[in-house]
This record gives sequence, C-alpha cells and structure tokens, in this order.
Amino acid sequence: MQYILYIGKNRTTIDRFWKNTTGVFCALPSCKMLTELLDNIGEKYDVAILLEKGDELQEDIQQLNFLTERYPDVYIVLVTDHLAEEDRTEYLKAGIHNTLPHTAEKENINDLMRFLRIRKMQKMKDMYEKGELTYTFILPTWKRCFDIIFSSMAILCLSPILLATALAIRLESKGAVVYKSKRVGSNYRIFDFLKFRSMYTNADKHLKDFNKLNQYQFEDEQDVMVGDDTEVPEEEEIILISDDFVISEQEYITQKSQEKKNSFVKLENDPRITRVGRFIRKYSIDELPQLFNILKGDMSIVGNRPLPIYEAELLTSDEYIDRFMAPAGLTGLWQVEKRGDSGKMSAEERKQLDIKYAKTFSFWLDIKIILKTVTAFVQKENV
Repeated sequence: MQYILYIGKNRTTIDRFWKNTTGVFCALPSCKMLTELLDNIGEKYDVAILLEKGDELQEDIQQLNFLTERYPDVYIVLVTDHLAEEDRTEYLKAGIHNTLPHTAEKENINDLMRFLRIRKMQKMKDMYEKGELTYTFILPTWKRCFDIIFSSMAILCLSPILLATALAIRLESKGAVVYKSKRVGSNYRIFDFLKFRSMYTNADKHLKDFNKLNQYQFEDEQDVMVGDDTEVPEEEEIILISDDFVISEQEYITQKSQEKKNSFVKLENDPRITRVGRFIRKYSIDELPQLFNILKGDMSIVGNRPLPIYEAELLTSDEYIDRFMAPAGLTGLWQVEKRGDSGKMSAEERKQLDIKYAKTFSFWLDIKIILKTVTAFVQKENV
C-alpha cells in the first residue's frame, strides 16, 4: 500500500491531492502530528511526504531536519508554485527530493506513485544483493544442476528451431529478434526476461486502433473490460504489457483502486502480432529464449512465473511474500494444474498455487510438472 502524507493547511490543495491519489492520503497540519501515524507504517519506502511550503524558510528547514533524521528512507516533496534560486539549495540540503505545484494534475500524482513503486523494487533488489532480506530463498543444488543440464541439452537440441525462428522474425519485420523486459524473480530480484519478439516494433503504441477487436468487449463478468464507456488509451499514455494483457497504466491503477480482480485487455486476431509471432505464440516457441535465462541462473525450468515490476510491487505484503521464496520458472504449477482452463483462473487462485509450489516443491513434483507441460506443449494456449 502506498501512502501520501500531506503536511499543510491549504484546503484547496488538500482536496486536489486527495481526489487525485490512488493510495492512502492523509492531511495533517504539522510534522509532529505525523509521527504517530508514520511510526505505525512498516515499510517507509511506500511513503511520500508532501510538505506545503511555509512563509518562513527556517521553519520549513526545522521540520525537514526533524523528518529526515527520524525517517531517512521517506521520500519528501515540497509543495510550492515558486521557489527562489537562493532557497533551492537550502531545501535540497535539508532533504527535499522533489517539488510539486499546488495545481498538480492527476498525471503528476501518478508519476509520483509510479516512482515510489520503482524505488521500492530497487530497494528490494539492493537488499537482496547485500543479503539484508529477512527471508531469502536459496536454490537447492539438485535444482540448479538439473537446470544447467536440462537447459544446455535443450539449447543444443533446439538450436535449429532457435536459429530458424530468429531468421524468420528478422525477415518479416524490423526490430530486435529477442524482446527484453524487466521481471521480478525469487527474492524480488529484477532481471532481463527474454522472449522472441512476436509483435511489430512499437506495437504497444497502437492499442487504441484495435479496440473493436477486443473479444471481451461485450462480456459482463468479474473482469473489467474495454467497452463503450471505457476510454481507450491515448498514444502518449504509458502502456503496460504482460504475458496475458496489454493495458494503459492509468487504467490499470484505476481498476486496482476499485478492487477489480484480474483485469486485462485481450485482443482477438490482434493485428499487432506478426505472422511469425502468431505461430511461435501458438506453440510457445516465443518462450524458448528463456532457456538462456535458466542457464544464466535468472530462472529455473520449473517455478513461479516471473512478474513485471508493476505486478510484483502489489505482492510485497506478508500474505504473498512466500510467492517469491521460490525460483522463477519457465513453467509452473498453475500453468498445468488446470491446463485448458488456466485462462479462467482468478488472479487469487494463481497466487495461491504459486505459494503452494514455493512451500512444497520437490524433484518429483518438478518432473510431474515438466511431463504435464510437454503433453500440453502443442495446444494453442500459451504456457
């Protein structure tokens, strides 16, 4: 959960920030009243303090010194429409990280919230690399040996397919053959996740052209769908792309704040996908570059699907932390548990199966999942 804590008395500004904040917003008249609330928030990297600039510079500096000494991990933003050049250095030295105007738009607030998410994930990564995480997952030796042997043999045997696919992608459309995206694996470690490119370059910028192809447009289910009353993302909006959906970040945040589950946009016969891309997706060939992730140690053959950063940051509570106490995998338990029906699984069901695997994985369970994956490999649905 993200917290925006506002220190100030400008009622108009408070109302504006409150309406435009998707996390928890709280307004307090002074920083001393903030301490009782902030002391009860465990993860300070989820917090941004918005300090309203006062009339006296030294009073603001005193408040900032108090806050930075007591809460060194908190991100502090000065709310002001104008800052004199001679005052700028003083505020920076006192601990101000950024500024926002009183008339900040919703986009500015969303930028701040997005930065907090990225900042937290980077902190998780740094803690992992320094060995400071309270709970850490260590890959068993048997599993790492199995991954190295299996991935090496698979790359060798499948090298003709890998080379043919790379050539076909390059001949059909311009752009990189392999698509890289940042994913979060075990212990919240971030790595470059590899897939064969299956879309035309910059395809994510053209979602609005294909709204009529949305196969869920007229369904009335639990999922939030793109319909007549939903604004289609504009080109300048940030588009989030996962294995299962393409959606604008603004729409994603809005849906999450309304507690809608498993929301996504899925396009039938999506024209952004190349002909080669359609084929390699059908037979899961686009996933084969992840064998190099496995060989490198980023992933395992069997594990929990590595998540995009914006999804992983939603699962940092104690309730879901066990999901990341297991290797990131090419295939996993929920992918084969209800094969053919996995697309109908709720997000919560998938999370619970990931947690189940993290707590119970073994050599024989991995073999069982691999065998189920192989038998389903030629099915149209992606693993």
